[in-house]
This record gives sequence, C-alpha cells and structure tokens, in this order.
Amino acid sequence: MPMREECKHFQSRTYDSGEVARFCVLDLAPEAPWKCPDNCPSYTPRLADVGWSHGSLVEPAIEPMPDVPGPEAAALLDQAEDIINAVGPEILADVRAEDAKSGRKWWRRKR
Repeated sequence: MPMREECKHFQSRTYDSGEVARFCVLDLAPEAPWKCPDNCPSYTPRLADVGWSHGSLVEPAIEPMPDVPGPEAAALLDQAEDIINAVGPEILADVRAEDAKSGRKWWRRKR
C-alpha cells in the first residue's frame, strides 16, 4: 500500500534544497517513503483537513520506489536510520559546546 498521506501519523518536511522527507511519526512504515504496511493497526484518518481544498503548494508526488525487494529496502533504510541515530548525540554535544563557549542559549541561535 502506498504511503497514506491522509493518516494523522504521516508527516513530510521540505528542505531548502527541495528534497522532501516523508515518514510515519510512529516509525511503523519500514518502507517509507514509498509504502505503509498493509492493514496498519495505527492508521487514523487526519480530521483537521477534511473538506479543505489544497492549492499548488501541496507536496510533489512521491518518487517511484527503487527496484529493490521490499525486505532489502527496509533493511537499507534501517541501516541509514541507525547511522543517523548514532551520530545524533555527538552533534548535539558539539552544538551545546559551541553555545557554551559563546554564551548563547539554544532558543536564541538565529540572529
């Protein structure tokens, strides 16, 4: 089943480069951004935008899924997530050390 963009657990982020990240906030879609699990037990329709008309700023269509078997794609995405999770604390410590040197508070980073 393709990603259910109408699910309240679906989120997307568009970065300055134009890249779009689409994901399940509950991390229940191992093949995100291409597929949600069939019969997902946590699927809940989003209620806030029922009946709204979406303009041209709606996210671009999801690119086609790569020609990789489902379990292999899920394993690759899990490995990528593990790499990001492994360096996260180190990056956070670097940012906090930089802030401590400059005397800035994290909520005042942008000037």
